[in-house]
Amino acid sequence: MGLSPDGRVEQTDIYRELGVREVVNAAGTKTRIGGSLIREEALEAMNSAAEGFVELGDLQARASELIRDVTGAEAGYVTSGADAGLLLGAAAAIAGSDVQAMDRLPDTDGLADEIVMPRTHRTGYDHALRAAGATIVDVGTNDFHLGTGATNVEPWEIERAIGEDTAAVGYVQKSYTQPDLETVVEIAHDHDVPVIVDAAAEVPPIDNLERFVETGADLVVFSGGKAIRGPQTTGIVAGRKDLIQSIALQHLDMHVAREAWEPPRELIDPDSVDGVPRQGIGRPMKVGKEELAGLIRALEVFVDLDYQALSDEWQRQAERAADGLADEEHLTATVTGGEGENVSPVVEVTLDETLSAVELVRALRDEDPRVYVGADGMGDNEIAINPMCLDDEELDYVVERIRANL
Repeated sequence: MGLSPDGRVEQTDIYRELGVREVVNAAGTKTRIGGSLIREEALEAMNSAAEGFVELGDLQARASELIRDVTGAEAGYVTSGADAGLLLGAAAAIAGSDVQAMDRLPDTDGLADEIVMPRTHRTGYDHALRAAGATIVDVGTNDFHLGTGATNVEPWEIERAIGEDTAAVGYVQKSYTQPDLETVVEIAHDHDVPVIVDAAAEVPPIDNLERFVETGADLVVFSGGKAIRGPQTTGIVAGRKDLIQSIALQHLDMHVAREAWEPPRELIDPDSVDGVPRQGIGRPMKVGKEELAGLIRALEVFVDLDYQALSDEWQRQAERAADGLADEEHLTATVTGGEGENVSPVVEVTLDETLSAVELVRALRDEDPRVYVGADGMGDNEIAINPMCLDDEELDYVVERIRANL
């Protein structure tokens, strides 16, 4: 994007050619508006990968090696987004190394298929777990969020929910989730049950790539298309080698005769399974050679970033946006977050009773190009400006269009 002589943001060539309005993204790395911008190094890798052929298992094995190195896990795998990583993680927990069970999923009759989750960790994304055939057993209450002073989930509630039909414990990582991951891991491991962590949007900070594995999580799922800035259609799973092998067996193309089956032993031990599995539940979620190469390169670049410099830049941009709205009498603009486990600072814009956040959000999205701001706080008459996907020109344009639409 760039600015036209009249100060408007010009559309990228391909969107102009297709007749589709582009989005100026002040909402952050939201999938519905394209996630993030792929790193130039990743695009170069994808273009190069498109010029030749490779055994996808070999490329996944190389990705596994890199994911192992940057997370401290035993192994890793690249999926078609974080949600696919959750589905495949659930499938691995249910089927293990049993190729007959793999062939039956999502039919789990006779299999341990329950995934125990704290009730306040339940989201629309747990549909991925259920799609693998899992039955979610939620425990706890909403007491903490009702302001009673009680916690949402007591550790004993998770422990009592684990039984002979439990395949895993599910955990959604946020700074405010309860109980803490260490406690949940200890309970689950006392019962020989793996813990699957949804940490899709929990990097940066870069240290989080290792943090959850170090805490003892058996599978951790990250998005590859958010802050890592790999292809939007990629996700990363890091964890136990046996579970990663099960994911690979249920995801890779298995349309091959046993005599010709030579999977990469770094990823799959063919002697540990009864034979070549049928095409697994993950087969519709394939990852191409281009996406694999792009994700590998993006992850290599990401772990070498100066995160403090990046965080400082986001802070500067957030303050710039807040300053640009400071003289508007019918709103307050406050910079929040950007510390500790928060990915980036945001500008929280609170409107007074004379204005409507809903109407403002709609008006901004009706612009050409469309302007997307954070809309999660509309119920409190708030919007948010997230600087992660903006350059200074776009940031100033967002501020100008907010002011114009008040």
